[in-house]
Amino acid sequence: MLRSVSKSAVSKLVPKVPTVGSRRAAYSASTKRALIDVAEQLFTDHGYASASLDQIVAGAQVTKGALYHHFSGKQALFEAVFERVESDAARAVKGALRGHRDPWDKALAGLRAFLEVVQEPRYRRIVIQEGPAVLGYERYREQEERSTFANVLDIVKSVLAAGKWDLDEAMQQTFARIFFGAMSSAGEAVSSSDDPIAAAVRVETAIGFILSGFQALVENDVALPNAFHVVE
Repeated sequence: MLRSVSKSAVSKLVPKVPTVGSRRAAYSASTKRALIDVAEQLFTDHGYASASLDQIVAGAQVTKGALYHHFSGKQALFEAVFERVESDAARAVKGALRGHRDPWDKALAGLRAFLEVVQEPRYRRIVIQEGPAVLGYERYREQEERSTFANVLDIVKSVLAAGKWDLDEAMQQTFARIFFGAMSSAGEAVSSSDDPIAAAVRVETAIGFILSGFQALVENDVALPNAFHVVE
């Protein structure tokens, strides 16, 4: 005797066939990804000015119409590449911070990860060399801050929390912005150096010296000046 099978049971047995809409969305996403992949390589190898849209669409094996469907032009495509390189860098640093309970070890781990990232060819070319000129300084700083400031703030808060200092959020943000500016400048110095490895060693030594100063303040229970305790 055959039992009746519920509709839900039948639906589990029948393989799902992708809809036309889902296939179109997947194709669109893969096209966009291919354009960014090829553009990233060309911008890294030849620079923004020398990489043409014809080369990019040929490398991605798509039409110019497909490119303009996703991007308004070459600069918009560059911005997408820039965002991905910066996001990858931020993820690398964030990954290096995981598992460190000691704030000083955490800070040094983040610093070393950052110094490795800024020596990568794509970061050096796209972010440091091309970014400010193509995006404009204001847009460049906005994108850079959006991707990396959170990691700097995380590190700074950990370091400050090691001391017996009751700093409000505004003061912590101030410390973080100062260190963010210093790290941005240090990254540019390393990335643009003729000897980035030696430059990275110098930066690590300098930042390590500053961190050791903070550590000494913590270990000796040194109070910060009253000016740091901002009252709203």
